[in-house]
Amino acid sequence: MTNNLAPVTTSDLRKKKRDGQPIAMVTAYDFPSAKLVEEAGADMILVGDSLGMVVLGYDSTIPVTMDDMLHHTKAVTRAVKRAFVVSDMPFLSYHGTVEEAVKNAGRLLQEGLAKAVKMEGGRELAPIVTRCVQAGIPVMGHIGLTPQAVHQLGGYKVQGRDLAQARRLLEDAMALEEAGVFTLVLECVPQEVAAVIADKLEIPVIGIGAGPSCDGQVLVLHDLVGYGSSDWKPKFAKRYADTGIVIREAVAAYVSEVKDRRFPAPEHVFHAAEETVKQLYGEGGGRR
Repeated sequence: MTNNLAPVTTSDLRKKKRDGQPIAMVTAYDFPSAKLVEEAGADMILVGDSLGMVVLGYDSTIPVTMDDMLHHTKAVTRAVKRAFVVSDMPFLSYHGTVEEAVKNAGRLLQEGLAKAVKMEGGRELAPIVTRCVQAGIPVMGHIGLTPQAVHQLGGYKVQGRDLAQARRLLEDAMALEEAGVFTLVLECVPQEVAAVIADKLEIPVIGIGAGPSCDGQVLVLHDLVGYGSSDWKPKFAKRYADTGIVIREAVAAYVSEVKDRRFPAPEHVFHAAEETVKQLYGEGGGRR
């Protein structure tokens, strides 16, 4: 656990890259999980649109709305004092006009109290990124496997395996850096390609399924702690605990005790004054 209460800033993140200090980022979608993630020492917290699959039960991130993201971002930022909170821009919230994109991004900072937003896409986003940065909105880029484009990509597949794709990823990364992103997420990219990109960029590169050469790593909390009903486990995720088993066993024990009338036990109940009991039941009246 960390005792450093100084809020993490974009300057701190850039310094970590320069000093070779890895950045730890974890997703969180509500108050208690954000509180635990921060207490555990994470540098950054991502309120990811992955909440659509992890929390809301959708089969992709595409149905997630601005209202969903604002609701969960507000819950996370109420818990966080130190970690740098980034909120995902959901599908179609930044794909119309530049003005609409800036307005939606601004809401995540102004109403949600996030410190930055994340957008999926390459060089085509440069004008939007630049305008957001000009408006004082820090932007995290995201290239490689971009879940909002999963149908266009033909599924959840590793990106950048061949030379043409690798070059495009590098060009996208450099265009986004020039446009003003302060960090970049690389998802499901061969580690050799990720290493080149991380070396070429001055901004921190955060990997998820992109190997150890990135400047930091991000994982979905529920994958990390084994919480949830999905049996799908991404190759890039490591399970550090299996809280799902603990929770399931605890709830099963509760259900069993309720059905056997063992809960609530005497130590879990309250009692009225004797005089009140007499008035309720009458002299000699029975009590259940």
